[in-house]
Amino acid sequence: MTIELNGQPHEVDDGTSIAELIMSVTGSARGSAAVVDGEIVPRSSWASYELRDGQSVELITAIQGG
Repeated sequence: MTIELNGQPHEVDDGTSIAELIMSVTGSARGSAAVVDGEIVPRSSWASYELRDGQSVELITAIQGG
C-alpha cells in the first residue's frame, strides 16, 4: 500500500505499524515523533497503530549537533 511519508509517496506492507515504519526509516526510535494525518501519535501506541493506505505520515527525528 502507499502512504505519504514526509511529503513523498512511500510503499509499505499491509499491517505495517508506526513502530515498524520508524525502525525501517531511521533504524532507531530514540528521539523520534510520529504525526499521522495531522495528529500526534503517542509513543505508547506505535506498536499497535497500523497504517492504512493513503495516510499522511510525518516522522520527526531530533539530531544532535553544534
